[in-house]
Amino acid sequence: MSPTPGRAKVKTSARGASLSGTNLERAGDHNQRVALQSIRIGAARTKQDIATLTGLTVPAITNIANRLLEDGLILEAGKLQGSRGQPAMTFSINPDGCFSIGLNIDRDHITIVLLDFAGQVRARASREMAFASPEEVAAFFDETWAIFTKTRGVKASRIIGVGVAMPDDIASVDLPNRPDAYEAWNRVDVRQLLSQRHALPVTIENDAAAAALGELHFGHGMRKPSFFYILVSSGLGGGLVLEGEYFRGAQGRSGELGFLPIRSARTTACTLQDVVSLSGLNAMIGEGLATADPEQLAHAPPEVQARIDAWLDLAADLMVDPVISISSLINPQAIYVGGRLPAPLIDRLTEAVGQKLRATPQLLPMAPLKRAALATDAPAMGAAIIPIIDRFLPSRSALRNTEQG
Repeated sequence: MSPTPGRAKVKTSARGASLSGTNLERAGDHNQRVALQSIRIGAARTKQDIATLTGLTVPAITNIANRLLEDGLILEAGKLQGSRGQPAMTFSINPDGCFSIGLNIDRDHITIVLLDFAGQVRARASREMAFASPEEVAAFFDETWAIFTKTRGVKASRIIGVGVAMPDDIASVDLPNRPDAYEAWNRVDVRQLLSQRHALPVTIENDAAAAALGELHFGHGMRKPSFFYILVSSGLGGGLVLEGEYFRGAQGRSGELGFLPIRSARTTACTLQDVVSLSGLNAMIGEGLATADPEQLAHAPPEVQARIDAWLDLAADLMVDPVISISSLINPQAIYVGGRLPAPLIDRLTEAVGQKLRATPQLLPMAPLKRAALATDAPAMGAAIIPIIDRFLPSRSALRNTEQG
């Protein structure tokens, strides 16, 4: 498509999805989304900045800015001093413009966050609960919802949705000590379960995909929008982000790192997540010494530390081939490791994998393996951003919806 005469040269941002506007009919909503995103990530402050970045005209941006101000999504942040001519008004995101709730349901914990429009966690609640039942999760969610809606500075009417991050097949993977009653998750309607106190949309996402979205919008992905995310939790998951968009695959199961088969003389485990996961780590530590709180692993007594060291070496050994495959087949800018494993152990794990990679002859350069910017709450934060993306931010799916509308 040729640029419209008089339209500024289109620029794209390395900080997430493309911020280019469009001339497609009925795509005004998309143009508003990209303009809003440019302000949200700090890439543009004035109308001229936004027009230059998005390729839209200044009059179009003026109309968009007026709508965003009226809706309370942005604020006037004062005039830009020191430039020629009339000082231009600058804009900033309004943190109170909207709120979203993110819920991470896993086999060993539940975490709930209240996220504002600027990406700040305004409230948080978490419980270590091994194999919590649907009823226990619903009770904790309802209790937390009541507290969140009374948080200072939060208008309940501005909460736009609930995002849920949970493992696919949460009740089907045979992890140690899983009770038979946990199979109830195979029959429950999660949306209905969590909708007792509200009529807001509830979106369910794979936990690793949600963590990758969190990293994209709040972490390293703002600068490197093509990456693979490895989530170490009770299981092991992966998420692939390409050019600022999460890639799902044909059946929505891309990135299923944990189910990769392993064949090693060092272990009888069948899949990667049997070892590279908190469940695998606790199994190696042994009953009686394992802990329900992963943060305690960073300060373990010597007897436990020796077993953690052995696990780190084995886990690093088993991750070498998957990391080579990811780098060779996808060629991402980076591979980020996050989740519930304490930061010091993630650093040791990534360094151990790096050492083993350097000792392995390679024909192609390997993507750097680093700790993710987001920590334990990555899936919950990523889940919380999903309603905000659906309502306000640019994505290829949002643009397709405008094309089909």
